[in-house]
Amino acid sequence: MSYSIQARGATKEEAKKNIAEQFDSQVIPSQPIHSRDRDAALAAAGAMIDLLTDEVPENQVIHIHLSGSVSWNSYPLDQDLQSTGLLGASANASARYGAKL
Repeated sequence: MSYSIQARGATKEEAKKNIAEQFDSQVIPSQPIHSRDRDAALAAAGAMIDLLTDEVPENQVIHIHLSGSVSWNSYPLDQDLQSTGLLGASANASARYGAKL
């Protein structure tokens, strides 16, 4: 199962909060298996955000994009998602300053 989400924030803290809210409101409800990789994916997004300068360019905000996937070999999913054996996982994050939209 895979996902792709985006968020923006005026500060690093706001960008991290907003991408977490997107993950929790868009990804988890439709693909509960991603509760398994949530913390790792958000850590990757946070790491990219933290690399940006603290000096926000004029009229810009942080744009964050996060995508990822997990794979497993049992279908249907185990009732206890935490016991489902994952065979693969990925998270791809990018952060940049860009125009306010």
